[in-house]
Amino acid sequence: MAMGNHTSVTEFILLGIPHTEGQETMLFAVFSIFYLCTLLGNLLILVAVTSDPHLHTPMYFFLCNLSVLDIGFSSVSTPKMLANLLVRNRVISLGGCMSQVFFYHFLGSTECLLYTVMAYDRFAAICHPLHYTIIMNRRVCALLAAGTWFTSSFHATILTTLTFQLPYCGSNEVDYFFCDIFPVVKLACGNTFIIETVSFTNIGLVPMTCFLLVLASYVRIAIAILKMHSAEGRRKAASTCVSHLSVVTLFFGPCALIYTQPSLTEVLVTPVQIFGNVVTPMLNPTIYTLRNKEVKGALKKLAGGQIASEGH
Repeated sequence: MAMGNHTSVTEFILLGIPHTEGQETMLFAVFSIFYLCTLLGNLLILVAVTSDPHLHTPMYFFLCNLSVLDIGFSSVSTPKMLANLLVRNRVISLGGCMSQVFFYHFLGSTECLLYTVMAYDRFAAICHPLHYTIIMNRRVCALLAAGTWFTSSFHATILTTLTFQLPYCGSNEVDYFFCDIFPVVKLACGNTFIIETVSFTNIGLVPMTCFLLVLASYVRIAIAILKMHSAEGRRKAASTCVSHLSVVTLFFGPCALIYTQPSLTEVLVTPVQIFGNVVTPMLNPTIYTLRNKEVKGALKKLAGGQIASEGH
């Protein structure tokens, strides 16, 4: 059909979570609790780490970066999804849709790269304890963190530009609960081969490379832990690694399912993506605090300080 017969799309309509008619109020309540817990849990970690000088180490510096990412990542799609569920306000502007695509892939890619950096940090701490402070000095930590953010912004800019360079001149109904590349690209009235190829390559390549690097780090770490003579040293090293491995699994699991299985039915994709967008950012601070005595100690100190100040 000739493009002249259409008007250009200036806004999109998000059709929401498929097959949930009549359950909007219940879903709104559940996702609101998850979102509030995500904000509170990650803010508590940020306050606990920044207020305790003992936690001003590379591991906790990267954990603070992760908390900022979790707050941002869950905020890309959740507030709009809650608005859709509560007031049925399903319209999103073209700029809003572009922002969702950009920030979703910017923050998702940064988190992916950050997990790799965190694995390298654990590798340096456990496999090279005597040189750890030299390997992971402040400058190196700052450069590694900045590198993850900068690389991801470049990655997300390419994907967003390719997605919205396409002409959108037909239907504006996005059959999903937020703007992601594949649901939006379905509406394009131009050739989508380039964006689909680049998306599968980029989104497949970045997590796969990161996952293999994380795996390589943990193989080396496992060998180093098994060689330790002290049972207490083994237990402490294994404990911090279990927390990191748990959050890595929660992140890469949904990512692998969604972006390496394009034929996966929407019945499976939607719950998996909601889990990654809403549940995982809430679980991350819980996993780190439950298994980490230092963070729990800092939170207790914080609570104790608050109680003491209220007493005065």
